[in-house]
Amino acid sequence: MTTILSFVAFLVIVFIAAGSGAIFSPGAWYRSLDRPSWTPPDWVFPVVWTILYIMIAIAGWLVWRAEGVGLALLVWGANLVVNAAWSWIMFGLRQIGMALADVAMLWLLTVAFIFVAAPVDAWAAWLFVPYLVWVTIASALNFEVWRRNPAARTVQ
Repeated sequence: MTTILSFVAFLVIVFIAAGSGAIFSPGAWYRSLDRPSWTPPDWVFPVVWTILYIMIAIAGWLVWRAEGVGLALLVWGANLVVNAAWSWIMFGLRQIGMALADVAMLWLLTVAFIFVAAPVDAWAAWLFVPYLVWVTIASALNFEVWRRNPAARTVQ
């Protein structure tokens, strides 16, 4: 597969996973929840996620080019699946606690990718650092929404 085609394939894979966020969007239910004052405005999420998804695709493509299907790419793929599941769990199922568990797993997989990708391709590992920062913020936000909304911890 040519370089351009393989890169486009990684972009397509990542943006298919990102589609979960478009299918399962926050909506009125989420807006009705008690959220902390430091919750980013709605417009921030698509801007940040678009940039991060491009970086995630590049990172996956770099490790694939460096070693093919190895541990780093498997962790990358698991990260993408857990990432895609969060919107479905949080906004589709309205399960704040399950979403918190999912984002905790996402955080661990993001850290794991950084460590397993670093020896394979340092740029791939560095591309996940801003993602780790954002997932850390998202984890804190998810926790705060869970903490502030005990009545919403069950399916609505």
